[in-house]
Amino acid sequence: MFSPPTKNDPDKNSCELDTTVPVLVLGGKENSLSVVRHLSSHGISVACSGPSDCWGMNSRFCSARYPVPENIDPKAYWHDLLLGSKSNQQQGQIILQGSDAAIEFVAQHYQELKKRYRLEGGSAEQRLALLDKQTTLEMARAAGIGCPEFWRIKSVNDLQAIADKISYPVMVKPRDSAKFSRDMGRKLFIVKTGFDELLARTKQAIEAGHSIMIVEMIPGPDSLLSSYYTYIDQDAKPLFHFTKRIFRRFPVNRGGATFHATKWLPQTAREGLDFFLKTGFRGTGNIEFKLDPRDNKLKIIEVNARLTAAEELAIRAGMPIDLIIYRQLTGQAIPDYENYHEGLNYLYLWRDALAFMQMRQSGDLSFGTWLKSITGVKSISPLHSLADPWPSMAAAHSLAKKALKR
Repeated sequence: MFSPPTKNDPDKNSCELDTTVPVLVLGGKENSLSVVRHLSSHGISVACSGPSDCWGMNSRFCSARYPVPENIDPKAYWHDLLLGSKSNQQQGQIILQGSDAAIEFVAQHYQELKKRYRLEGGSAEQRLALLDKQTTLEMARAAGIGCPEFWRIKSVNDLQAIADKISYPVMVKPRDSAKFSRDMGRKLFIVKTGFDELLARTKQAIEAGHSIMIVEMIPGPDSLLSSYYTYIDQDAKPLFHFTKRIFRRFPVNRGGATFHATKWLPQTAREGLDFFLKTGFRGTGNIEFKLDPRDNKLKIIEVNARLTAAEELAIRAGMPIDLIIYRQLTGQAIPDYENYHEGLNYLYLWRDALAFMQMRQSGDLSFGTWLKSITGVKSISPLHSLADPWPSMAAAHSLAKKALKR
């Protein structure tokens, strides 16, 4: 099952395909754009709905756009769009979830939605539970999957009780990372100096209304991170296996990936599939690990039950996750997609430059080493396309607006 990948048959994507069922992508950023561009190239109508940073809505290949107005909860807007009095025109579509908010919306209204639309099977409640970072770690621990040490914290008194068990650096990690990011402007707090700083950060998070946990920080650079992707059908059969590794993130040790690459990683695939099968998961799944240099074992970082920002990397490598899902939800035969191109790099150049500057400041990366890593190799962008320039222009405009506000 876990043999090294080879190049895919270029004719796989062109085999017979019924494209009559349209798709609606809810939320997302890079992933929504990748789905719009890719599925539309096969003749499938793809619409998008999301906030202003939903890049798919800016593509010229997007068949319809339903922008969520500013200061409106996307879930409330989607309820009106898909379940309100004017929802008839959308009925029968496949709904793909591109964001955590989309997972929440679909889970909250799953029974109503499945009567009108084509949704992934499996447990909507489980997908919702996986948004809770502590629940994810608890599920991993129960399934025998490696995970970092973690402690649930309800008050500062809980922190005092575990003070002698904590080694630094350590993370103050929210159970709901999307809400924490919106409120605090970051995914988590990394505490390096000791208990006083940990106490201050814990108080800051709790007083802001966030449920948190303290999580052991696995030592080592971001290059020890890897991910596994699959789709588990109703018969517990994985429809494909795809792995990649990360080179850099920004901010370092806590931000989004800025430079990653396709690479077949059998250990990551085995551990990832083991998690999904032991937890009874069904549908689209992505799991991220970090290799712990202390015991050479993979430790779970997070799970996403949806399409991720690396969708374009998978597509360009010959693993069209969106098309596999489309075939599955329309009852069509799925070709063998076990193989894909290795060594294809995914580069966010501007953000990777910021990662380099942070790593240079800490003495972890020289300019020459950074420059060599991004030149002379085949890299793709999650955004830029000469055939579809509008998303790039919209992203540049958004960046300029943010810069002017500062």
